[in-house]
Amino acid sequence: MSRNTRTNVLLLLVVVALAVLPLALGLGDDEKEPFAGADAQAETAITEIDPDYEPWFSPLYEPPSGEIESALFAVQAAIGAGVLAYYFGLRRGRRQGEQRALARRDAGVPQDAAVPREALPPRDAAAGAERESGV
Repeated sequence: MSRNTRTNVLLLLVVVALAVLPLALGLGDDEKEPFAGADAQAETAITEIDPDYEPWFSPLYEPPSGEIESALFAVQAAIGAGVLAYYFGLRRGRRQGEQRALARRDAGVPQDAAVPREALPPRDAAAGAERESGV
């Protein structure tokens, strides 16, 4: 098992543990809403401290139900994940392009000539092993 695979498996186990442990240990069982968001908890704390508190402003849009609010949050998270994935994909593509350009320059091949993938150096040892095995 390669170092990257071990790291990925370990990170996956940590994420699963973070998701399952609060449920398994019964954290928040003594509360009315055990997994309420920080906004709801802050609102509860403020009204306990000062029942006459008036907010300074109101939201621009108040969704009609909690399900719609959750759906809008999920869409926002998906858009953010898409932007991050695009950015990291762009960086990886640029890095691969630079490696190919350097390989062409070192091989003395003109910039506009096509170079077979096998002639390019592998990105790392795992990529080289995959290329040799035909996977």
